[in-house]
Order: sequence, then structure tokens, then C-alpha cells
Amino acid sequence: MVASCGNNETDSKEIAKDENKEKFDTSMIKDDTKFAVAAADGGMMEVQLGKLALTNASSTSVKQFAQMMVDDHSKANSELKTLAVAKNITIPDALSNKNQDKYNDLAKKKGTDFDKAYASFMVDDHKEDIDAFKKEAEKGMDPDLKAWAAGKLPVLEHHLMMAQSADSTVKKNK
Repeated sequence: MVASCGNNETDSKEIAKDENKEKFDTSMIKDDTKFAVAAADGGMMEVQLGKLALTNASSTSVKQFAQMMVDDHSKANSELKTLAVAKNITIPDALSNKNQDKYNDLAKKKGTDFDKAYASFMVDDHKEDIDAFKKEAEKGMDPDLKAWAAGKLPVLEHHLMMAQSADSTVKKNK
């Protein structure tokens, strides 16, 4: 895998989207491939930010949450990659420029500044993830992707609860 070091001309997420447009011609399937690409990009970001948090965070609750992100999202990313290969869906192999920028912004922070920014971002990010996964679970056309998304919802909801708890803890410890 090639890791992006910042904005560059090639965005792995955009390349994956373009390749999928060429392979899948119905709009229903295109929505499923867009979901898979976005889920892969987001999952990679969760793992990389979790690893960053293990280094930059000062709060025990944030570090525990970060380890859970690394473990759970690594597993989900592996499952999605296997599913994508079986479905001939191209997914990104490096963070999108947008997510790399988020990573770079957080990488500049340390200690309590990092704790607050990371925990707050994880709350917002997991709310968005839950919405996207619910939409795929309810309206997706590919039965395997629908089932995978539905199966991940309880984990994402648990992550949101844990992120909210970590966010609340770091806000109290000003």
C-alpha cells in the first residue's frame, strides 16, 4: 500500500470512483460502489487516526477509544476489501486528499489539544458514518453490501457512544 503524504495530483478515492463508473453502468449499482469507496476511505482514516491518537493523545479514555478504532476498523476494512474483490469493486488503497488533510490537521496537535479535537471529530464522523451505513442497509441494491453495512451498524453505534463518552471526559478535564 502506498501512503499519501498530503495533497497530490492523484486521489486514490477519485481513481476508485472513476474505475467503478467504467465497470458499473446502472445507477443502482453505482450507489453501492460509491458507498463501498466511501466506507473504505473512512475506514482507513479511522485506523490511521487511531494509530495517531495512540501516540499523540494524553487521555487514557481517548487512547482506549483509539485502540478500539484501530482493532474494529482494521477488521471491517479487511472484510470490505474481500467483499469488494468478490464484487469487482475498486476501492481506494490510500486516504483521499480530504481525509489526508484531516489527518494532517490532527497530527499537528498533541496532548489535551489533540484529545479534544480527536474526540470531537470522532463524534461527528461516526454520526455521518451511521447515516451512510443505515442508508446502504435500507436502500442498497447489492444484497451482500447491504448485509455488511447492516452488520456494522451496531459496532458504529457503539463507537459513537464511546466517542461521546471520551469527548465528554476530555471536555471536563480542561
